[in-house]
Amino acid sequence: MSGLKRYQPDPKLDLVLERVIDVPKELVWRAWTEPELIKKWFTPVPWQTVDCEIDLRPGGLFRTVMRSPEGQEFPNTGCFLEIVPHERLAWTNSLEPGFRPANIDSPELAACGKFPLTAVITLETQGKGTRYTAMAMHKDEAGRNQHAAMGFEAGWGKALDQLVAHVKTL
Repeated sequence: MSGLKRYQPDPKLDLVLERVIDVPKELVWRAWTEPELIKKWFTPVPWQTVDCEIDLRPGGLFRTVMRSPEGQEFPNTGCFLEIVPHERLAWTNSLEPGFRPANIDSPELAACGKFPLTAVITLETQGKGTRYTAMAMHKDEAGRNQHAAMGFEAGWGKALDQLVAHVKTL
């Protein structure tokens, strides 16, 4: 699969969303790295992202708070693993900032399915647009299957549609 280079998906463990979108990768990068922009698109409507904090460096914090339509809030804290400006972001919920191991029994992980996850977003110029690849890497098949059943394809796809629509307004 193009764009993943160092990260080759395992179909038994990983979920991948790949599309060519009609916005330049510089705008996609901004959407992924500026907290105020993430809050506009990150969670599929009718859910909302009500808070976001980013320390954009390896070991830095990636934190979001999602709110359900019923008003319940779901905080998610992770750690950036790799940052290649305008090309690749990788983070995990298995580590807290500073590469500290996360508590796998934390309420935050429990709220989101209680499976460890590493996410890799890869951006490649494709004509005037971007080849966008999002990969969710899982520890085991159970976590992968749970994430798929939660609606990975539809949810991450809808969020990407929202990202594209929003960055076109910038």
